[in-house]
Amino acid sequence: MFKLVTLEDTVRIPPKKFGEPIEKVGYEQLREKYEGLIDEELGYVVAVTDIQVSPVGKIIPGDGATYHKALFALLTFRPIIQEVVEGEVVEIAEFGAFVRIGPIDALLHVSQLIDDFISYDEKQGVLMGKETRRILKTQDHVRVRVTAVSLGGGGSSGKVGVTARQPFLGKIEWIKKDIEKIRSAEAEKTGKKPKETGEQRNE
Repeated sequence: MFKLVTLEDTVRIPPKKFGEPIEKVGYEQLREKYEGLIDEELGYVVAVTDIQVSPVGKIIPGDGATYHKALFALLTFRPIIQEVVEGEVVEIAEFGAFVRIGPIDALLHVSQLIDDFISYDEKQGVLMGKETRRILKTQDHVRVRVTAVSLGGGGSSGKVGVTARQPFLGKIEWIKKDIEKIRSAEAEKTGKKPKETGEQRNE
């Protein structure tokens, strides 16, 4: 999930930047330090925002720069295990699909796609179920559950694993069809016609 985290840090204003607005220089320093960072506690740092730099700084002997306290917020994204998220398939490979969730690509392994034997068609760039004939390709939208999160402290890489092998997960089109089947089965039992949803009417 996305979060706004408030932090305090010290920014160094070098002499060559003394004539520039202090907030602008502080913003540049903090962006360089934090944006793109992957932290075990914070997650993926997407952006630095709401910067307030103290106009009163300190000078350290032997350094002509000034040091100022800065209060700012970080927009972060930290996947949580068991969290259900939706994303777009951005890459298909023989071993699975990469799903864009927030600022990252999570791995949806073939074993976690559907309860079926999955084959990879390299020419078409799709994953296909042998019995179900269900196809997954790039630009498909899927709903998945986060099953594994590995974030390297202070690094620039991380790994997130997701699954679609649970009820009401998977490609959005598959979910809609599954819901329709359930409603039809319930209607047959009760003898009532299934109600149309807004999505069904639009289709």
